Amino acid sequence: MKITAVETIALDEFPNVLWVQLHTDEGLIGLGETFYAIAPVIEHLHETCAPYLLGRDPLRIEQISRHFLNTYLGFNSVGVEMRAMSAIDIALWDIFGQATGQPIYQLLGGACHDRVRVYNTCAGYEYVRSKPVQGTANFGVPSRADPGRPYEDLLAFRTDAGALAESLLEMGIRGMKIWPFDEAAEASSGTDISKDDLRKALRPFEQIRKAVGERMDIHVEFHSLWQLPAAIRIAQALEPFDPYWFEDPVKMNNLDALADYARRTKVWVTASETLGTRWGFRELFQKHAVSVCMLDVGWTGGLSEAKKIATLAEAHALPVAPHDCTGPVLLTASVHLAMNCPNTLVQEIVRAFYYDWYGKLVTELPPIEQGTIRAPAGPGLGTRLQPGIATRKDARVKVSRL
Repeated sequence: MKITAVETIALDEFPNVLWVQLHTDEGLIGLGETFYAIAPVIEHLHETCAPYLLGRDPLRIEQISRHFLNTYLGFNSVGVEMRAMSAIDIALWDIFGQATGQPIYQLLGGACHDRVRVYNTCAGYEYVRSKPVQGTANFGVPSRADPGRPYEDLLAFRTDAGALAESLLEMGIRGMKIWPFDEAAEASSGTDISKDDLRKALRPFEQIRKAVGERMDIHVEFHSLWQLPAAIRIAQALEPFDPYWFEDPVKMNNLDALADYARRTKVWVTASETLGTRWGFRELFQKHAVSVCMLDVGWTGGLSEAKKIATLAEAHALPVAPHDCTGPVLLTASVHLAMNCPNTLVQEIVRAFYYDWYGKLVTELPPIEQGTIRAPAGPGLGTRLQPGIATRKDARVKVSRL
């Protein structure tokens, strides 16, 4: 079997999502996806990756993965090269599954879990949808609630986090991620937070505990926006609310600072979707900087590298919690990984995405039932792009052929 074409598909409606399809001479098409600032990724895929891939056996996944890990630039980051590699790798595993008639989790060694517990990232329908930048300007918070959009959780956690927690528990979801500190971080460049801003940011935690008590796990996202002293101060203020974890309090360019932070709090620290490859995570684990390994399958090198990172985490007696605040194919790939890994803790979902635009883009989604998720039935990923995606008026399609 040979790869005969490398196809990229993007939609103007979702300018942060990129799909990669690898076509073969046996008619199998592997589907991959990556996320964020996709224009340079498209160029890299066609200018650099396609010449290597075309004519190659797609089942030589490890060899292809090793080639892209050995690139001169981008080998230890989540930049353009690694995001392109991630999408390719997922597509290769999808072909492998189709060729053997097996789901990806089976090819990874079989399922250790029939279903995996989920938590909800409390984003809204427009979150990270229209801009490739981070910050409160990218929140996409509506001016008021829309009855036709019941899962506008970004607005909900900023107005009545207690009612939001009750809504999630009704669905069987007992974990929620919120980030009420971002605006204060942007105002001070992460150097300080005023007493008034701190009180305001603590309000959702008060509402959750008052409404549902200890029945809800509260995951706190900091988006790597804080300097160390302010991050420690916030951690101390949050501890009475018994958060489940603190995520990415500082940037991952100083893991000694993160390790220092971890020693200053009793709460689990998790990191980081912004790290690439097993070598980036090895240092994180060696410095005892985290309690939970959070990796992003679409940014860290695909399923091949994500599996290695999860195994490395297991060797350090650490659980993994795959990141997902991206697109439907990456969620599906993450669930295959999560079902396979013995040290899976929990899988992230965004219900505003899942119950709205995800289903408009792919044929199948990993089923969610009573706060748990499993991979779709069927070989490979178990899902395809919806028919007609590539012929939409806002579609941007590019193909490199053998």
